[in-house]
Amino acid sequence: MKMQQSLGQGQNLFTGYGPGHVMINAVRHEGNLIVTADQALPWFEGGFDALDEPDFARLLELRPEVVLFGSGPSLRFFHPKLSAALTAAGIGVEVMDTAAACRTFNILLAEDRRVVAALLAI
Repeated sequence: MKMQQSLGQGQNLFTGYGPGHVMINAVRHEGNLIVTADQALPWFEGGFDALDEPDFARLLELRPEVVLFGSGPSLRFFHPKLSAALTAAGIGVEVMDTAAACRTFNILLAEDRRVVAALLAI
């Protein structure tokens, strides 16, 4: 799906997504990603079942208000122990499929929120 292109200066916005990829500022990215307003970083290797606590603890360094966890092409919930460090730090964690996480990221970023998207590949 192609999303409306309305690029903020210096900000990462999702401009599309499809099987196996997301588009950030019209640049294709594949694999599991961590996306902030100004960075797009590889996250971890593997799929949903490979997630562990250090994968989520890594997100603490980014100091977000909220983490949007994109679970891939369908909605899947991880065990709460994986995000316990985030919750203990007062960081909100929202779970949705990756496409919904991309759309929600753009909205929260437009509201000047400190949002991080932690995405599994679609």
